Amino acid sequence: MQQIIRTKKEDGLQEVTADISGIEDGAWIRLFNTSEPELKIIGETCGIPLDFLKAALDEEERPRIDMEDGVVLVVIDIPTVMENEGIRTLTTLPLGIIITEKNLVTVCKYETHILDDFISGKVRHFATFKKTRFLFQIFYRNASSYLTHLRQIEKSISHIESELHKSMKNEELFHMMEMQKSLIYFSTSLKSNEVVLERIMRVKPLRMYEEDSELLDDVIIENKQALEMSQIYLHIINGMTDTFATIISNNLNIVMKFLASVTIILAIPTMIASFYGMNVGDIPLSGRPFAFETIFIISFMISAAMGVLMWRKKIF
Repeated sequence: MQQIIRTKKEDGLQEVTADISGIEDGAWIRLFNTSEPELKIIGETCGIPLDFLKAALDEEERPRIDMEDGVVLVVIDIPTVMENEGIRTLTTLPLGIIITEKNLVTVCKYETHILDDFISGKVRHFATFKKTRFLFQIFYRNASSYLTHLRQIEKSISHIESELHKSMKNEELFHMMEMQKSLIYFSTSLKSNEVVLERIMRVKPLRMYEEDSELLDDVIIENKQALEMSQIYLHIINGMTDTFATIISNNLNIVMKFLASVTIILAIPTMIASFYGMNVGDIPLSGRPFAFETIFIISFMISAAMGVLMWRKKIF
């Protein structure tokens, strides 16, 4: 799908069309779920290499910046929610931002709420014809989106921790594993995005005004904050995983030790009964009155003494 967005003013008022012939200077062309023939038409119309347009459609594409014939390609990772068999998982997807002399093009495999915020007017001082500022505003909204998802992960970690204190169910452990995987994706993507930002600051592939440089500094700070938070939460959840794995192992050892102690105590009367069950002639108490009761009491007393001894030794 393709959308062509052009701001009338720098106040969020916009025109949205889906007509390739309506491309004007300063327009933003938004592409998602786009077929290859449509990419070729956009590439020929705007003078963009087809490889640049296809770059962000590869889910394995890493964040980078590239330049060719005056066209600048910036690929960043954005957070997204994927649903598989009813399980919602946080992961990342590449977003391609292509800046030409006249237009700005965004390419993503799926529709993303980060760009929806621009269309809905949630971003102040947004203008499609100010391409450098627009690029940095996308970076800023992206970092803010990471922080929002990380706060949700923090709440989920606290909830899972309280649930695991009550009972250790596989459901909570699987949920914790999913969050751990999401945090690894976030941390890796934010590091890659930081490299792209540092290269933009160092190489300066785009014309930047003073206010653009200030916005870039804010973006770098926001991205670093998101990166630090993701690493902190990753350390926390790794520590939780190790702690609860130790607790589970310790609980298993306690149960096994208790069962072994009970087995030893119950083996004493079994062993005595086995001796008296052998046909070996005269044995103590054989044929005397109350022989069964006497043997039962003696067996019970020995087992009780063994139980008290184990309890004092804290064996169980």
